[in-house]
Amino acid sequence: MTSPHNDVQPVAEPGTGYVRKGDGVPRVDGRAKVTGQARYAAEHLADGMIFGVVVNSTIAKGRIATLQLDAARAVPGVVEILSHLNRPRMRKLDLFYKDMTAPAGSPFKPFHSDGILYSGQPIALVLADSFEAARYAASLVRVQYVQEEHETHLLSHLERSHKPSRLKAGFSPPPDETGDAQAAFDAAPMQVSAEYYAGVEHHNPMEMHASTVLWGEDGHLTVYDKSQSSQNSRWMVSHVFGIPKHRLTVKNPFVGGAFGSGLRPQYNLILAVMAALHLKRSVRVVLTRQQMFTFGHRPETWQRVQLAARADGTLAAVLHEAIAETARIEDYVEVVVNWSGQLYKCDNVKLGYRLVALDHYSPIDMRAPGAAHGIHALEVAMDELSYAVGMDPLALRLHNYSERDEAQDLPYSTKELRACYEQGAARFGWSQRPMAPRSMREGHELIGWGMATGQWDAMQMFARAHAELHADGRLVVGSAATDIGTGTYTVMAQIAADAMGLQLEDVVFRLGDSTLPVAPIEGGSSHVATVGSAVEGVCEKLQKKLFALARRLDDLPFAKARFADVQFREGSMVLQGGPGGSCAISLQQLLARAGETRVETKYLMLPNILKQKKYVRATHSAVFCEVRVDEDFGTVRVTRVVSAVAAGRIMNPQLARSQIMGGVVWGISQALHEETHADHRLGRFMNHSLAEYHVAVQADVHDIDVLFVEEDDRIVSRLGAKGVGEIGMVGVAAAVTNAIYHATGRRIRSTPMTPDKVMTPGMGWEARDSAVGIGVGLDPRSVAR
Repeated sequence: MTSPHNDVQPVAEPGTGYVRKGDGVPRVDGRAKVTGQARYAAEHLADGMIFGVVVNSTIAKGRIATLQLDAARAVPGVVEILSHLNRPRMRKLDLFYKDMTAPAGSPFKPFHSDGILYSGQPIALVLADSFEAARYAASLVRVQYVQEEHETHLLSHLERSHKPSRLKAGFSPPPDETGDAQAAFDAAPMQVSAEYYAGVEHHNPMEMHASTVLWGEDGHLTVYDKSQSSQNSRWMVSHVFGIPKHRLTVKNPFVGGAFGSGLRPQYNLILAVMAALHLKRSVRVVLTRQQMFTFGHRPETWQRVQLAARADGTLAAVLHEAIAETARIEDYVEVVVNWSGQLYKCDNVKLGYRLVALDHYSPIDMRAPGAAHGIHALEVAMDELSYAVGMDPLALRLHNYSERDEAQDLPYSTKELRACYEQGAARFGWSQRPMAPRSMREGHELIGWGMATGQWDAMQMFARAHAELHADGRLVVGSAATDIGTGTYTVMAQIAADAMGLQLEDVVFRLGDSTLPVAPIEGGSSHVATVGSAVEGVCEKLQKKLFALARRLDDLPFAKARFADVQFREGSMVLQGGPGGSCAISLQQLLARAGETRVETKYLMLPNILKQKKYVRATHSAVFCEVRVDEDFGTVRVTRVVSAVAAGRIMNPQLARSQIMGGVVWGISQALHEETHADHRLGRFMNHSLAEYHVAVQADVHDIDVLFVEEDDRIVSRLGAKGVGEIGMVGVAAAVTNAIYHATGRRIRSTPMTPDKVMTPGMGWEARDSAVGIGVGLDPRSVAR
């Protein structure tokens, strides 16, 4: 049976009532998700649907010599097998394959040649009338390769790093050096010089990537894609295949987590559309969990941080360099080192960022890209420096607190980081912390307390929104936004309900459809500041249209009133103390008397760039952490975390707190569990399943306390809001690292901090009592992993 196209539109439960911005409102999409009404990309069916299963390469570099397909074609139900040998006509130029977030270089183009660029590359698509037949047939495909020598180990090729291209929106190269950092470092009495390493991490959202293409009788394609932007997916498909936008609709009303993996359209989308056009039938392509490791990832990164201070703890020099991996074909970039020139006041700062091209798929953004690595290294180095100068780690940070960005010589739009330090420390009980490592113990466990700072950009893009008020009092607001589990449905409906004075259950927010008004890709913690501002803007325009209708009613005093005298509350337009007196009329009555079945309007929200460019816009946090370490076994329990966050006005504390908690859990996972291991002889990721790729589970999560400090930033957005998606993760792994040092006296400089590292001093970057006023660190090329 063909899947209906009228997707579920989440609405608040009856009785939710009137809400305002800042209320803790439960998710309006909660019931649809827990009852199965919410359908994801792989849950849409059509008559005669064809199922596609991808065959992936088993070598890292070379070319395909032969594809042996006879056994696969002989499987009953197999309809076709597509590869570079018979792919349909497609455009070839790189430009057509560049999505809205593509880095500089040549995007990967599936099936365009016999060349193999990385292990796991899609090389064939088996299409059958059942998933089971396609899966079995795919296992029978045999490939012979001409193999070439590959390079997949970052630490073996640091010497050939290069400066990245600047051709990516949102990438800010490190600023020029201020002062003479090396000379200041050499002259300072207190020094820390250390190297830090983070291995590859892969996104593992619960919903695996999938694309379902529904073939319409008129040739119109309706595509359900696991994506963080329906319009970005439509952009790529339209350009790659030359399909006019009016013949193509992409939808993503429900997304089961993404964390950056859906910012760029993945190869399943191109293959599914390719197959649908070739067969002129509906097609579904779903990646397996193992195939979720065959596209982008958080890049492997090496860093060196050098900090120098005077005897009183005043920073004299900051030097921070990073080298990260990228693909042969693209320069994927992150802002890794720039934070080190912003967080603390210092006159001598030198930053550097370079890339090494390897035989991997291009890395992609993963929650808090760049900051998860860069701030981690900086904050661990700051902890090391605190011991070198004999200061409490929090006191050292407050001593070097920066009120403005020294590198750009700009003030912050708002910066309540000092309040984060103060309130977080008070909640945690930081004043009771003994300075000396190994000074707290309970039974067989050593106890340690650590802390770190977090920062993330507070971004705002541009967006459009459309609003319709119906005669029955329903308000429908729409924008092509995305809800990846962050609460977009709820917060946008909440902003609209507050603006119009309506009950939340009378408001529907439509998203996840490429035909809706333009919205940015859901990433970078920018959706509330961007789309939320557009929603409030369109509601304000709607208010003015309703006010214009009311002024035509001769028997009411609105004609003599000003718009500023009107309020919208409890379903009515209310005039208090106007020239003609006070009155109120319900919005339903207003439309009825005006003879209107609905009133609609649209709005374009453009950031005030001229105003915003005069400031550095950022969210901040202070993370305090307690660990308990079994030194005999090297096991670490993170028993307590306090995260104090400054992120502007919080639109919904209940959902925002969940976002921060999720970030903290992921920070614990980064610190202790997550890493994708490669066999560099094969150039292949080996632990490509949730059985072997370790993530934090319920037993790893204990007490997490989240507090939001008061902040209102009207530079970032008209709402006063920033974003909370990324900031919750930043600094957590560093706080865990610093707490482990406080517990054990062992400094660990690579993540994850697995038990072997914790119980064995001197492994890799790890050293005992390393930061007592001396330079430390190993040449990473000499360390075997």
